[in-house]
Amino acid sequence: MGAVVERMRDELVGSEEVTPHNAAISVSRRDAYSGVTVPIDVPLRATCDQCGGRGETWAEPCAGCDGSGEQATSRQVRVLVPAGVSDGTRLRFVVSAPHGVPTRVEVTVLVA
Repeated sequence: MGAVVERMRDELVGSEEVTPHNAAISVSRRDAYSGVTVPIDVPLRATCDQCGGRGETWAEPCAGCDGSGEQATSRQVRVLVPAGVSDGTRLRFVVSAPHGVPTRVEVTVLVA
């Protein structure tokens, strides 16, 4: 069943150049019972601001991205932990920067 779900996810989201990111968040029993929103930072790959993704400025490699055309950035994402969540629940979603490579995020909820 897992292989079928992965194939369906790849068809919906796209499997090409999706960067994975795993994170864990810890919530109290009270927050797990009632639900809570938790901010997390997600690292992203985006188009370099200095060269516009070309990897060069004039005839020289871009100093901002070392010629790769991409730069590392991060975005704070607010994760809604639903009410009644149990320990070990995994939440999955996709985040991307403008003109960047999508990042597939999997958050594991730890109930303390």
